[in-house]
Formats: sequence, C-alpha cells, structure tokens
Amino acid sequence: MVRIFSEDKYNARQNIVFFDLDRTLTAEISGKAIIKMAWRKDLISVYDLLKAFCLYILFRLSLRDPLKVIDDMVGWVKGKPEAELEKLCFEVFREVLLPSVFREAISEINLHKGNETKIVILSSTLNYICSAMSQSLGLDGYISSSLEAEDGYLTGQPAGRLCYGQEKLNRLRGYCTDNNINTSDIWYYSDSISDLPALSSVGNPVCVNPDRELKKEALKRGWKILYWQN
Repeated sequence: MVRIFSEDKYNARQNIVFFDLDRTLTAEISGKAIIKMAWRKDLISVYDLLKAFCLYILFRLSLRDPLKVIDDMVGWVKGKPEAELEKLCFEVFREVLLPSVFREAISEINLHKGNETKIVILSSTLNYICSAMSQSLGLDGYISSSLEAEDGYLTGQPAGRLCYGQEKLNRLRGYCTDNNINTSDIWYYSDSISDLPALSSVGNPVCVNPDRELKKEALKRGWKILYWQN
C-alpha cells in the first residue's frame, strides 16, 4: 500500500528520505508486538501462536524463504473482521511502538525537515501501523504491506506482494518514477540485510542498528552506520 499525505509532485533536485520502521524508527518489532497483544486479548489460538513462534525462528535462522515465512505469518487473521485487526494494530502502535521510537530518530527526522525534505516510511509493516506512525510523527506518507479483505473480513492473504526485499526496491523505484525523483538524491535508513536491494539503489544509504550481515556490507561499502537506543 502507498499513501502519501501530500499530493505535491517533487522536482529532481529535491531530496527525499525513506525510513524503515522496525528496529530503525522503533526499538520494538511490530509483528512480534501484534502477536503478543493478540494473545493477551484472546484473539489468537494456541496453535497459531506456536506456529507464529516457529515461523519466527525459521525466519531468524534463515532456514526458509523469508517471503514464504512472512506470508504464512499473516494466516492467523483469516476470517477476522478487518476492523478488529485495525483496532488491535492501533493499540499496539499507541501502547508499544510509539513509546519505543528512538530519540535519535526524532532528531534525524527534525534535521531533514529543517532542510524541507519529504519523509516517507518504507516498510514491510502493515499499513495500519505505518499510517498511525506517519501521522503521529508528522511525516509525508508511507509505503507498506497490506492484507486482503473481502466484505470486511480478512482472507489471511496479503493484498498483492508484501513490501519486502526486492519488492521494497520495486516500490521505491516506482515512487521515484511517479514523482520525478532521482535515486541519487534519496536517503534510506534501515537495519536489515533484507533491505540491501533498496539500500544499494539510493545515493545516501544509512544503516541503523544493522544486523550482522548488513553491518558487514556497510563496512565493506563505506556506508554510514548509526547506533540508536532508548
């Protein structure tokens, strides 16, 4: 999903900054927080909770295709009202994610705003979370993953491709083409090796709290590395 709060077209000289969300803007991980909150509210079964845990382990250990893992992770919402998940995500945003926003991230955002730069979240996180975060931080929009719904009920499938890996790069390029932006003018802040395609395509890649693989690449390529904490 792409949502831009300002409809202005940008010229090729104007800088734009993209931020990943989990572990880049926030110390907390949105997907993990959603599952925890769903368990607390009795919205997820023991079976689906255990399945989510196993999938997370497979994801962390790179023992399965990450896209397949992420696709499977959203299966627990099948048959639930979309409004119920949207409400759950907003509670997660308000109670868990917003309080965990890095102070340094706010400073960085304000620095870019001072240069009249457009700031957009580019994340695999669900649109409900990205929308709330964008508006709360006064950003210019978001590009995110979203879930398929029919007649107000979730199907347990993503709506289109998840905004992850190569797809994130495709979305970034599409956004730049639509808004006449040169990728050499772009900043992208991220923590994960999964964002290597997007980071490699921009003029100003910044690695925030990078995982081991991304740190190795950043050091090899001379990319900026930042460590933020709350």
